[in-house]
Amino acid sequence: MLHELFGWLADNHFRGFAVFEYITLRAVLACATALLIGLITGPKVIRKLAELKIGQAVRSYGPETHLIKSGTPTMGGVLILISIGISTLLWADLSNRYVWAVLLVTFGLGWIGWVDDYRKVVHRDPEGMPSRQKFFWQALVGLMASVYLTFAISAPANANLWPLFSDWVTSGFTLVLPARADLIVPFFKSVSYPLGAIGFIVVTWLVIVGTSNAVNLTDGLDGLAIMPTVMVGAALGVFAYVIGRVDYSRYLLFPYVPGAGELMVLCAALAGAGLAFLWFNAYPAQVFMGDVGALALGGMLGTIAVIVRQEIVLFIMGGVFVAETLSVMVQVAWFKYTKRKYGQGRRILRMAPLHHHFEVGGWKETHVVVRFWIISMMLVLVGLSSLKIR
Repeated sequence: MLHELFGWLADNHFRGFAVFEYITLRAVLACATALLIGLITGPKVIRKLAELKIGQAVRSYGPETHLIKSGTPTMGGVLILISIGISTLLWADLSNRYVWAVLLVTFGLGWIGWVDDYRKVVHRDPEGMPSRQKFFWQALVGLMASVYLTFAISAPANANLWPLFSDWVTSGFTLVLPARADLIVPFFKSVSYPLGAIGFIVVTWLVIVGTSNAVNLTDGLDGLAIMPTVMVGAALGVFAYVIGRVDYSRYLLFPYVPGAGELMVLCAALAGAGLAFLWFNAYPAQVFMGDVGALALGGMLGTIAVIVRQEIVLFIMGGVFVAETLSVMVQVAWFKYTKRKYGQGRRILRMAPLHHHFEVGGWKETHVVVRFWIISMMLVLVGLSSLKIR
């Protein structure tokens, strides 16, 4: 909104307002706005959640040390989404189609998480929405986003989407997408793999849904999930700025995606909102993110990574999320396999996800969180190095 207002003022003899056309300035302002909104409204939101008795229901099979957290206000992810939404609407270019794509995925997954949290709170069911039902809605949001992004990234404007989609159908689903839709392998100058429309849809779906669930699995300790999310989001903002500019993308040998640079504003808003939430979520947490925040933020990271063509880099920078997810998958698979073979299930880890393994092993919660933050920071630096090491 302010972007359009200042643009109008700049076109009407107030040239000083033209400075707000710069994405970098608007990104800084978006970060500051989201941070202030979160810090100012945070205490009010927490008090309201406490008044409504929206407290966390702790799973009985979790670490015993977590039982004292029962009753702590949850669904604090609403605070993050409000901060991101308002800041983006104020400072982003609302005519940008990628901005709306990311917002719709973010709030769509946030709605699923809200329903899940609501059932946990109102019905006092620690499991919330049945896993199949939740996965169905996640898959549906991911599929719609995947189909749209497949042709949005390939087409120069929304007016070209339907003709391109029609060409894909009439070609027998064998339409060749432009080079900027290829899967880029980091750290190599010219190694990329054409996916085709179907391959692009599948990869995009896996990235969005997978990242959404990965962040949700990581959100198990005070402050554990939000800081890596902030760091990865900020790094993706750098990639968005590079890939959204013809000169920088050409110099650094990245595909140019028109309009992708505007996502830097959303990434900055995510960083500001996340830091504001961390103020209240740091140990001992005054509020928990809940699925409403974790599912939404994970989907947001995945969607941005797809648009800026950095799916593999997201896998690297989000290594903590990946490790948490793999720990659950391996634990469940091994337990089922050994139960079927030996009649009694066995475990590889003391407890899954991975952060509980270390916690049960004697690490203090704060030690687990800070060490995972350090690992995330190193992985983000590795991902950023792929900008130049090619």
